[in-house]
Amino acid sequence: MKKLFIALLIGAGTFGFFQQNPNAISAFAKQTTSYEQTVSQAYQNQLSDVQVRGTGRVSRVLPDDNKGSRHQKFILRLPSGQTILVAHNIDLAPRIPNIRRGDSVEFYGEYEWNQKGGVVHWTHHDPRGRHIGGWLKHKGKMYE
Repeated sequence: MKKLFIALLIGAGTFGFFQQNPNAISAFAKQTTSYEQTVSQAYQNQLSDVQVRGTGRVSRVLPDDNKGSRHQKFILRLPSGQTILVAHNIDLAPRIPNIRRGDSVEFYGEYEWNQKGGVVHWTHHDPRGRHIGGWLKHKGKMYE
């Protein structure tokens, strides 16, 4: 009974907030959309060193790059149709185990332009604290 009361109280408060702030829902929707637009705009304008966030479906899992710092690599297809290569440093962050074609992956990292759609790297913490920490999210688990 107590949990039901708390749930109703939270629901009423949320309803009241959105009644008094009708633009909050559209602002949230615009923010979500802007994540995808940032990647597209960076590609269209041939920009690099852009912090991006988004979600895509794995279209191809590539072999690890073991030269220098080791990187797990895979290609994501974004909702826009654009593809990006994700280069995830597995010397600094855990690798995503059992990643497969069709899996959904959310990402936050640094975008680098190339003709094929771009690369997202820095999907991990920076042990020196000089760079914004990035991450990957797969099946509800964070890899940073």
